[in-house]
Amino acid sequence: MAKSTLDIVRERGELRCAVHTGLTGMSVPDSQGKWKGLFVDYCRAIAAATLGDPDKVKYVPVSSQQRFAVLQSGEVDLLSRTTTWTLSRDSALGLNFVGVMFYDGQSFLVRKDLGIDSAKGLDGGTICVKTGTTAEQNTADYFGMNGLSFKPVVFEGSDEANTAFFSGRCDALTTDASALTSVRVSNAPNPDDYVVLADRIAKEPLGPTVRADDDQWFDISKWVLNVLINAEEMGITAANAEKMAKESQNPSVKRLLGAIPGSGKALGLDEGWAVRVLTAVGNYGEMYDRHLTPIGLERGQNRLWSDGGLMYGLPIR
Repeated sequence: MAKSTLDIVRERGELRCAVHTGLTGMSVPDSQGKWKGLFVDYCRAIAAATLGDPDKVKYVPVSSQQRFAVLQSGEVDLLSRTTTWTLSRDSALGLNFVGVMFYDGQSFLVRKDLGIDSAKGLDGGTICVKTGTTAEQNTADYFGMNGLSFKPVVFEGSDEANTAFFSGRCDALTTDASALTSVRVSNAPNPDDYVVLADRIAKEPLGPTVRADDDQWFDISKWVLNVLINAEEMGITAANAEKMAKESQNPSVKRLLGAIPGSGKALGLDEGWAVRVLTAVGNYGEMYDRHLTPIGLERGQNRLWSDGGLMYGLPIR
């Protein structure tokens, strides 16, 4: 009988997590080489749940073209990178999307002095885009549907596309709006000279991904994400998770934190897994404020459902 992913990770003593090659706010190494970002924190949360230590992670930076192959081959246990959940990817790659960790949309980064305030103003222009991404097809669909023309300038990696755009080879750079915000803040010679257009030409629900051959690992990955969201709804934070596990009289809180047993056994984990997750990375809102708020990404659709957003934690019972 083949070993489960959980067994392999525990025997190895390390989670192998594929992340972006470098995108501020989502996954990027700092000056000391320590990885940080929303999707990095998710890797840390999985390691906390399964290994008891959020630092037992080997980060494997991968390009858009490499990301699915490294997961399919077993080189990594988890893909935690800005990846759009689509029907074709969900059905044809032997992979399962854990859930949506960031609701995004495709847009365009342009120079302010072009005087363009909508995507339709790019008619006849040149657009830098990465190959192997949903942005390639979305751009062609949008311009064709609106009777517009454009010249794509296609690159394999983010760095090449960004460099080409800022050197003036293209009128616009297109990808997820969150990534464009990050690129503007981190890569632009003068961020104030550039603007991310308000248009969203396609929905881009981004989330972690696992292989489809291990239901237990899929369940663990899925419920770690739901714990992060539910914890924010319930006011559970990195600072108070341990105390609430001992003192809360709310049955929903007690079930989430393992004070009422059940979730650990259901997933093949101990009952303290959720407390470790939250102590390590905090709830979803804490993660967002730590990594995305500082670069100017308003929560928008990523607010909790109770606050007018789309983030909705599934019931832990």
